[in-house]
Amino acid sequence: MKVKKFTAATSRDALRKVREALGPDAVILSNRPVDGQVEILAIDNDDVASLSAPVSDSVMGQPQPQLQHFDSVAPAAAAPFRRLQDTVPVAPAFVASTAPAAVPAPAPAPVYAEPAPTYAERRAPAAEPAIDMSAMTSMMSAAIAQAKESASAEMSGMMNEIRAMRGLMETQLAELSWNATSQREPHKAAVLRAMLAAGFSATLARYMIDKMPATKDAADAMRWVKTVLARNLTTIGSEDAMLEQGGVFALVGPTGVGKTTTTAKLAARCVMRHGPDKLALITTDAYRIGGHEQLRIYGKILGVMVHSVKDEADLRIALKELRNKHTVLIDTIGMSQRDHMVAEQVAMLSGSGADVKRLLCLNSTSTNETLNEVVRAYQGSGLHGAIMTKMDEAASIGGVLDIVIRQKLNLHYVSNGQRVPEDLHVADRALLIDRAFRNRGAAPTDADLPLMMAAAAAQAREVSHG
Repeated sequence: MKVKKFTAATSRDALRKVREALGPDAVILSNRPVDGQVEILAIDNDDVASLSAPVSDSVMGQPQPQLQHFDSVAPAAAAPFRRLQDTVPVAPAFVASTAPAAVPAPAPAPVYAEPAPTYAERRAPAAEPAIDMSAMTSMMSAAIAQAKESASAEMSGMMNEIRAMRGLMETQLAELSWNATSQREPHKAAVLRAMLAAGFSATLARYMIDKMPATKDAADAMRWVKTVLARNLTTIGSEDAMLEQGGVFALVGPTGVGKTTTTAKLAARCVMRHGPDKLALITTDAYRIGGHEQLRIYGKILGVMVHSVKDEADLRIALKELRNKHTVLIDTIGMSQRDHMVAEQVAMLSGSGADVKRLLCLNSTSTNETLNEVVRAYQGSGLHGAIMTKMDEAASIGGVLDIVIRQKLNLHYVSNGQRVPEDLHVADRALLIDRAFRNRGAAPTDADLPLMMAAAAAQAREVSHG
């Protein structure tokens, strides 16, 4: 055994010397400070192995003797003597003197007992029963799955609490920010009240307030808002392009929005310009009682044939037969925007084999949220345009104009009555914006404005993140 001593200024340096000299398996015997240095005594791992192994010629190195037991005392006493005679050479004289005169009968062979168990065998524990590894594996898997589910539920609850806390803090900060803005720039608060009273959404109003240029005059700010809204309201301007170009147009929208009446108004305009021979009417309203009869009455007055179809195959055949017509107007069945048949109707019009331009009829009396759902439901692959209906029944038209602006729809006509065809007008952007601010309801109070602006900011963040 070779004990080596290593000294260094620090324990780290001393251990590095030990590793370099004896390898990573060296055994540390002592570690102590000596005269401001660290002294380490260590030996090699091979020397430790040699210390643990007994010397071959020592008592511990000899094999363990095997003790044998016999069944009777006499054979056990005679057996060693006979074995000794068989193995140890004896002098002839000694054999002659001790031999009897007569040759005795051969002794019976000794009977040996079974060897006794060794100490290790006696100390060995009893055999344990076999373990069902499949059952243990299933139990561990179930425990792990339960732990994961519990951790996931706790994490989900914690994230929901964090989101709720974040939303509360953002709402409070938005309220404080709006209060500071309204005190510093009161003209923005005046414009905001006017837009909300006209029916525009808080989201669009907040966006306009953020983009408003620096000014201190409320009148200038209001003129800027009207100009920007009119510039972003897309209209056809003139119906000459639509009526002269012709094509296949389908009026779609929810029930009771005025699709059949609007179809009759458009048909009258086409007949006055091109004559009844250039126009064809198609109705898909086979569910509502008397639905197709109403359009047939209008067609009879105008002298135009009305075709009734039930499915996509009938529509494909009808459009193929009417391909020589200048204009074809399709009056579709009205259904709720939440009905799953809306998608089927859009698919039927798209798969008719012709370029069907869909015009969405928007009810001016509906709320902003309802109109938003209608546009999303009937959007499909894209709308050709929109028609405002029942404008004469609406208290304010800012809501429908807000949807047209934010959804970037092309507004074609405005309907403000039941007369055919007088109560159908080409959309005029400046006139519509001016009317929206003239016919407005009650403005929200100063206490409600911060909450509305905070909600609009939260909705804008959700849209941007989504």
